[in-house]
Amino acid sequence: MKLVFDVMHPYYLPQYLPVAREWMTAGHQAELCLHGDLPRGDRDLEAAIESGLTLHRVNGQSGALAYYKQSRPEWVVFGNRYDAVTQLKGVSKTALMEHGIGPKSVYYTASESDFDVRFVEGQYRLERLQQMYPHKTFVDTGYAKLDPLMQGREPGLDLASLGLDPNKPTLLYAPTFYPSSIEMMSWDWPQQFQEYNLLLKPHYFSLEKPKYQAQRDRLLHWAKQDNVYLASMEESNLLPFMHTADLLISEASSSLFEFAALDKPIVWCDFLKLRWSYRGIFHYRWKKRMDPDFYRYADIAAHAKHYSELKAVVDQQIAQPNQFQSIRQRHIAQLAGVIDGKASERIVDYLIRNPLSGK
Repeated sequence: MKLVFDVMHPYYLPQYLPVAREWMTAGHQAELCLHGDLPRGDRDLEAAIESGLTLHRVNGQSGALAYYKQSRPEWVVFGNRYDAVTQLKGVSKTALMEHGIGPKSVYYTASESDFDVRFVEGQYRLERLQQMYPHKTFVDTGYAKLDPLMQGREPGLDLASLGLDPNKPTLLYAPTFYPSSIEMMSWDWPQQFQEYNLLLKPHYFSLEKPKYQAQRDRLLHWAKQDNVYLASMEESNLLPFMHTADLLISEASSSLFEFAALDKPIVWCDFLKLRWSYRGIFHYRWKKRMDPDFYRYADIAAHAKHYSELKAVVDQQIAQPNQFQSIRQRHIAQLAGVIDGKASERIVDYLIRNPLSGK
């Protein structure tokens, strides 16, 4: 059987590759349908290609849809909503593996698209989605992206080869693109954190889209410091950075909750750069963008309300990394389900047992 992963953006790959590996281990054909350029230097992707994963490049969503209709794979897996999915009924079966976890409303609204199945993370989210979409199929499998970490297959980064000091504690700053804390950080914050290594892993859009040039200006300025390593666009996989870091600094992003699953301390930045259309009398638009779960899980981390508080909060969490341990464990059970390294296995088992009838 042939399984195709719809790669609208390169940052979907870390969620897909563990499933692709499991699918190929079961003796079936896996393929990535790329909407753009292939990331370079991703060791997991290169290893998957060596193991038999194939690539196909198309021109956007319309090109992808035409290819699926022509090639008729057994399954097509998507990383986000895809309203044209109804056109694949009777051609291929379709599945949604949301490309991230976290308290954004899009996590739930993605299921408005008519997929044959959605794989979800934990009973809490399964029950909530089932209440919202009672006639759709949801299966609790866990979060496949974390499987390589749980299985011990992710070695992490070699700090010395990146020009950093292996004897220093390492901080991972993984901001999202919007709304972001990047513009609110000090221009010289690396100098203020000289006793730490700083791994900067911004969202792909911060590095790729012209509208975020101001963010790139700051990132490139920070990268000149000798205690900083800035990930490139081609380093799409956050897992090596999470494995290596002792603490994460981020906002209400998927990375924050993924890092919590590793039972490491987190500092949640409450200082964000909001567009004028989200401020003042328009603040309701920001609340609408964030799911109510934003407030439900806010106690998973220590918070820095302003940049001026960040250093003290980071220092305190490095000194007391277990302060939020019980809260992390409780929330992650709801947001990511069972973390046992077998999510990909459960997903592939479902796909194999539920082929397109009549093909």
